[in-house]
Amino acid sequence: MDIPVHLPTLFISHGSPMLAIEDSPAGRFLDNLGAQLPWPKAIVVASAHFTTDRPMLGGHAQPHTVHDFGGFPEPLYQLQYPAPGDPDLAEEIVRRLADAGLPSKVRDNHGIDHGVWVPLRRMYPQADIPVVPLSVMPHGTAAQHYALGKALAPLRGEGVLVIGSGGFVHNLGDLDWQHKGAPLAPWAAEFGDWMHTMLVAHDWPALLDWQQRAPHARHAHPTVEHLMPLFVALGAAGDTPEVRTLHRSHEFGSLALDAFAFD
Repeated sequence: MDIPVHLPTLFISHGSPMLAIEDSPAGRFLDNLGAQLPWPKAIVVASAHFTTDRPMLGGHAQPHTVHDFGGFPEPLYQLQYPAPGDPDLAEEIVRRLADAGLPSKVRDNHGIDHGVWVPLRRMYPQADIPVVPLSVMPHGTAAQHYALGKALAPLRGEGVLVIGSGGFVHNLGDLDWQHKGAPLAPWAAEFGDWMHTMLVAHDWPALLDWQQRAPHARHAHPTVEHLMPLFVALGAAGDTPEVRTLHRSHEFGSLALDAFAFD
């Protein structure tokens, strides 16, 4: 298949690690998503579970599958996602980030955490597309992550799919773990609706100031690392992308699993 002129960028909520194996609306959505996209030659995933104080890229040629979670059923720990890495692409991205004034480095022995392999296992189960993990900065701002994404924007025209993998609403301490199908909490709905409204309106200043402007921002994200991949994906889409909502669902009362394409 010919590589298209431009690929979209994606934000995906990866939810619980059980997304890898459970039947769910979010899982079924991901099962169909890969086939709906132009086939990429490589995938860069900014993951909420790869956190550093400056941008880093995973540069292993055969990255190992990291089971970076606890307390789940044993079969989950047996899963592997043996996709190859792309050390050359990782080094190229480091150069692009340097040109943009964003010093970064390659971590040669870095594996792929569940923020990377859980959604990719459902999108591309054959695991034959090279994958490069990208870190987010838990003490960084939305604007810094948007700038990081902007430096990646040319990759869209080179057959590279840029994905931000995080969570649209992510407060693990407030989940109703006993009731997976619990109704969406009003505060989570209000935060999500505000985010959707700003995205559709292309109100980037409001979005980049989400911690001050969004209702229930601190409740929705007590720590910011699960929302920062959204801003990487948004920046990587260019200046005025079309915003498409691909999926909306939730689990445990407030774990929002929204997904978007920016093109």
